[in-house]
Amino acid sequence: MNKGPVSQFIQHHYRHFNAAALVDAAKGYETHLLEGGKMMVTLAGAMSTAELGISLAEMIRQGKVDIISCTGANLEEDLMNLVAHKHYKRIPHYRDLTPQHEWELLEQGLNRVTDTCIPEEEAFRKLQRHMFAQWKSAQDGGERFFPHEYMYRVLNSGVLESDYEADPHHSWMLAAAKANIPIVCPGWEDSTMGNIFASYVVKGELAASIVKSGIEYMVWLSDWYRRNSPGKGVGFFQIGGGIAGDFPICVVPMMYQDLEWTDVPFWAYFCQISDSTTSYGSYSGAVPNEKITWGKLGIDTPKFVIESDATIVAPLIFAWVLGW
Repeated sequence: MNKGPVSQFIQHHYRHFNAAALVDAAKGYETHLLEGGKMMVTLAGAMSTAELGISLAEMIRQGKVDIISCTGANLEEDLMNLVAHKHYKRIPHYRDLTPQHEWELLEQGLNRVTDTCIPEEEAFRKLQRHMFAQWKSAQDGGERFFPHEYMYRVLNSGVLESDYEADPHHSWMLAAAKANIPIVCPGWEDSTMGNIFASYVVKGELAASIVKSGIEYMVWLSDWYRRNSPGKGVGFFQIGGGIAGDFPICVVPMMYQDLEWTDVPFWAYFCQISDSTTSYGSYSGAVPNEKITWGKLGIDTPKFVIESDATIVAPLIFAWVLGW
């Protein structure tokens, strides 16, 4: 593939330290796909509010991502940005905010994520009514779906189109819904929509059982992995730490050790972008070799760690893979 100006810049300037690790990881990602491998991308933190969709959506459209694992926050915040982008407020000097300043933002209905405030009324509530309609429809029809499937149904129904405020080309969730790529969303309860759903359960308006559980996600993932791991195998591209990465990577030792399916291959590529301090007492800061002892990675699995800001690093790696 002929490389564009961004990739050419990376190739010329990124020669050492974390910069060199970025290049190595990007080349490894590209090679893995060229050799027929599949790739899981995991999204932790607030990557959707950071608008990672600008590059991730194109990765999805071009078939460079086969499956995504993400937090409930990333699942919903991409949609929130899509329908309320013009109402977001950026706070460049967020480090200088006092508790009083933070309280004033709350009173304005602005929930802060680092330097960006999500507008509660325009984002949460606008999405809530459409989500409730899908939840209620499923309950009335005796159906059950995964959290991301409800959001896919909202997106594919077209009910949000008149409310789009961001470029839909930049929505990774919209790209994923159109491609119907699988998503794993562990711990969805720990999200705004998860909290809202719980409130309806408390009020007796919805049954908790209409949303499939994390255990069901793991069971589903075990089947997907077995079907997609022959040949080159499945790679693991982890953006940040936390449950978005910790949950799906465990599907391999679960099958190998607990189910005793000894023919299950290890993850075939591993890269983690993290600014966590390297530590053997922290999942987010653990170096890849530790994962060998847990039966997640093999001795020969290509392994990369880039200790930097994911909002800087991930778009550059995606640009390399896309040939930009």
